[in-house]
Amino acid sequence: MKTSEKSAKLVSNFELFLLMGKINHLTFLARQRELNHYHIPGQQLHVLRIIQELGPKATLSEVAKNVERKINVISRQTISMEKDGLIKRIKDTPKSRLLRIELTDKGLEMLKIGKESKTIDAILSALTEKEKQQVYTNLSKVLAKLKKGIKI
Repeated sequence: MKTSEKSAKLVSNFELFLLMGKINHLTFLARQRELNHYHIPGQQLHVLRIIQELGPKATLSEVAKNVERKINVISRQTISMEKDGLIKRIKDTPKSRLLRIELTDKGLEMLKIGKESKTIDAILSALTEKEKQQVYTNLSKVLAKLKKGIKI
């Protein structure tokens, strides 16, 4: 079967689901291999990015919500990240249980390094700018549907 014939064939939902899973798995492995040079797990980089985006509103519950993980998972992860000097966990008030999370200089440096990715650039070079926008738009629709139907 020629490539043009394959692309003309309708793709089943299951085939698309499998393709999305393969892409997720392989891009994660490639990206993690790149990040290993800096001794930072990809999940920590994602948390650092969310903390930066949230700014002063960064609390455990806000980070957990934005990373789409349970608060106890994020709590353990931020304890580890604090030990590594990437963040500071600060009580909102002396009697409060609310913890605010701030990036340290080391955390900001790791975030800067993490944003510069030859791996991501190489992977996405397979697409034109227009195709990237189309993929982004379509996957954003799928993500919105998932968020409506799944409680984390």
